[in-house]
Formats: sequence, structure tokens, C-alpha cells
Amino acid sequence: MSTVNVRYFVDDVDAAVDFYTQRLGFTVAMRPAPSFAMLARGELRLLLNATGGPGGATQPMPDGRKPEPGGWNRIQLEVNDLEGEIATLRKAGAKFRNDIVTGFGGKQILLDDPAGNPIELFEPPRK
Repeated sequence: MSTVNVRYFVDDVDAAVDFYTQRLGFTVAMRPAPSFAMLARGELRLLLNATGGPGGATQPMPDGRKPEPGGWNRIQLEVNDLEGEIATLRKAGAKFRNDIVTGFGGKQILLDDPAGNPIELFEPPRK
């Protein structure tokens, strides 16, 4: 399996690094500048860019649109005990977009990082 990179734009790189490392089990793989960090969790590399910072990823598009945090695209993190994860995160002040949704493929909930980027916490069905 190869490494998968996902880029999120954030308002505060320090707050995002703290959130992902302290609450979701990521480690810091690289932090070459205050406006950028690369975090790792298994084969996933999460690239965090400050909005308005230097670098190619934050430059405006030809039509003037600028990269910004939020939206609905998301990473999905598989967990063994969704309810337990939610309880721990709520105690730490985490914000959720919804309540648990149960479907054919398992259970999920959407968690917002400090910049409003969604993370899907997913518990597959028990076999």
C-alpha cells in the first residue's frame, strides 16, 4: 500500500497540529515552517497549510478563488468504538456536525477540526 496525502487548509496550523496529534492519534512527520505541517497516521499523510501563507498550495486560482478551510470533502478515520471516541472527544471540547448515522456499511459521525474541516469517524459493522 502506498502513502495517501490529503491537504487541508486551516486558520491556525498550531491549533490543527495540537488537535490531530492530541485527539486523533497523528504524529508530526514534518514542520518546516509556521504555515505548514505534515502529519502522519498509518499510511495517511495530512498536509496542513495556513490560509494566506506562502507556497503554491495557497495561491489564488486564475478566477480569483482562494483555498479556504471547511467544506464537505473529508478524510475518514476508522475506529473500533465510535461511541467511546465521541465521548472522549466531547469531553475535550470537540465539535460535531451531526449525531451518529447508522447505515448498511456501519456507523459514522462528522467531527470538525479547529478550522471547520470535517473528519468522518467510521465504525464498520461487527462481523
